[in-house]
Amino acid sequence: MDNNQNTELLIQIKKILDDNKATNITTIDLKDKSSIADYMVVASGTSSRHIQAVSEILLQQLKQSGLKHCTIEGKESDDWKLIDAIEVVVHIFHPEKRSLYNLEKMWENVLPKQNINA
Repeated sequence: MDNNQNTELLIQIKKILDDNKATNITTIDLKDKSSIADYMVVASGTSSRHIQAVSEILLQQLKQSGLKHCTIEGKESDDWKLIDAIEVVVHIFHPEKRSLYNLEKMWENVLPKQNINA
C-alpha cells in the first residue's frame, strides 16, 4: 500500500471505531519510525462485550472492503484486542488496561516530537 492508501485506511478505521462507539480514539504516526506499521490506533471500549463487538465489526468491514489479511489478536482476553490491518495496527482496550499499558506514553518516549492525538 502507498501512503495515500494507508491514510485512507486510517480514516476508514477511525470512522468504523467512532461509528461503533469506541472512545478516546488516538492515532500514532509510525511512518519512517517503525517497521511494524505506518499507524497505530489506540481506542477504548466500554465493556468486554463492547471491545469484542467493535473488534469483530472492524475486522469484518475491513475484509469486506478488500483487506483480506487482517487478523485479531487477544481473542482470549476480555479487556484487549489487537487488529492487525497490515499498515495500521489497532489496539482496543478496556480503559483500566489502557491506562496500565499506556501505549501512547510509551510511543511518546520513542517519538517525543510527535502529536499523537491527531
